[in-house]
Amino acid sequence: MDISGLSLLLTLFILRPAAKASAEEITWTYSGLVGQSEWSEYFPECGGTAQSPVDVITTQTKYDSSLIPVTPLGYSQHGNKPFTLYNNGHTAVIELPEWMGLGGLPWLFTAVQMHLHWGSGGPSHGGSEHTINGLSADAELHVVHYNSELYPNMSAAMTQRNGLAVLGILIVVIKGLKTGEETNPGFNNILNYLSRIRHAKQSAFIPAFDVQTLLPKDLGRYYRYNGSLTTPPCYQSVMWTLFNERVQISKAQLLKMETLLYSSTAEEPDRMLLQDNYRATQPLNHRVIFASFSAESGKELSPGEVTAIVIGVMCGCVGLAVIVRFIVKTIRFFRLLHLETVVVNNSSTSSWDILHNNRPAPMPRTKKPEEDEKKQDMVMNSTSDGEIKDKPETDP
Repeated sequence: MDISGLSLLLTLFILRPAAKASAEEITWTYSGLVGQSEWSEYFPECGGTAQSPVDVITTQTKYDSSLIPVTPLGYSQHGNKPFTLYNNGHTAVIELPEWMGLGGLPWLFTAVQMHLHWGSGGPSHGGSEHTINGLSADAELHVVHYNSELYPNMSAAMTQRNGLAVLGILIVVIKGLKTGEETNPGFNNILNYLSRIRHAKQSAFIPAFDVQTLLPKDLGRYYRYNGSLTTPPCYQSVMWTLFNERVQISKAQLLKMETLLYSSTAEEPDRMLLQDNYRATQPLNHRVIFASFSAESGKELSPGEVTAIVIGVMCGCVGLAVIVRFIVKTIRFFRLLHLETVVVNNSSTSSWDILHNNRPAPMPRTKKPEEDEKKQDMVMNSTSDGEIKDKPETDP
């Protein structure tokens, strides 16, 4: 080992204990000397057994019928006071007013801030912190709240169990759009002002806006589990709600996240792009992830699967129509065949038997000629005798 290498080791040996003694002053990163693989050395809770984010394996989630839709409180009542947007060197943070909150949980939670996580557009296509069935989204939005029923402020709540509630919104780029097309105006309320905070420690006021426009439309289908902050000090105090529905943005909007901000300050000579600011998924360690919907109803279909189902249904309907038409024709055929058989079987009988109602009344039968002659003789004889009897006798 050369002298330069030895001096580097001595420097690290001297500085590391000092860093451990004052963790708040450590400048942690997602990669490098104090990257996420070294977080637990400086921030012990980052090595805990209930860390976030996690990979949600949908077949291993447990349906919980008691999980009701979450209710944003005051998200749309942004008022006239501007929001504060700032670059903390790790992400873009938007401070939220205290009248915003979250219902539908065991306690009332008050909003504090929201921030974003994204990738770098590289071949890994990562960006989100949580994954579902091993697949990551392009980015992820976190809306952070503290338990205002049990604790007076964020600082007091963040170290306690169930002290925080965070909404996780997975963000994906919609495919097939033309360059420059915007698909989510809500996110432009943030992305259009990133150029004002390009360097770490910079902040700016931005117009207030409806925060609910950043959320998915379906707030009733989500995954719930107990976890931690995804950045140091990684306190295990978060009740996570990860929505099943993804929010869509355009490629142009994602590029603004990935390319506009720096993790370095304006004074630093070497500028470092703020990219890949997402933590790797952590082990569940026997934790249970609950789902507010059953596995069958919660299955999300891809556009190809939806198209295949539609085509299948149409083909099924056509096939059913053909079968019904065939059956009807078959029934008609056998009916006609039966009628023809009846006509053939009755052809040997008289037409009067078939149409008996039209048969004329029978004529009276005539008597035989011999009997008539006898009757005529008898009449003549009786007449002759009568004449003889009635004739007067004459004297000789």
